Amino acid sequence: MKDFKSLFFILNFMLLFFISGCNSSNSLSSEDSGGKHNEVCPKCKMELPASNIYTAKLQVQNRNYGFDDVGCLVLWSQEKNINIYKAEVFTNDTQKYIDASKAYFSFNEKTPMNYGFGAYELKKENTVKIDEVKLRILRGEHMGNPKIRKQILEH
Repeated sequence: MKDFKSLFFILNFMLLFFISGCNSSNSLSSEDSGGKHNEVCPKCKMELPASNIYTAKLQVQNRNYGFDDVGCLVLWSQEKNINIYKAEVFTNDTQKYIDASKAYFSFNEKTPMNYGFGAYELKKENTVKIDEVKLRILRGEHMGNPKIRKQILEH
């Protein structure tokens, strides 16, 4: 009888362990060892950098989405048929989030996903607006394309 009770206890414990271990979610965030909430990019699933450099954020139907690269923002928004003009981008010069439509973008930066677009609040030479960024990314005209990278870096 004791063997049966022990076996019953072990089987129940294993079942409980299995059920709790398989309880995963498809959340857009993860927890690190300190319990701090870390967002991940909904397009490429990479963790967003703590520095915010090259990041963008977008609120859709009261839900916030963070992106590690402006290219991910553009591609994800295109897939979901969402207006990117409501997005905010983190600027390299003033180190704050601003409306994407007000930002100026350089196109030869080293970015997490190699699209190469860095946002600036203050206009500088050889920058483009978000319309041009979107067009270039959708055409494949970004630093992730080896032919384009070579052309940009030769100038």
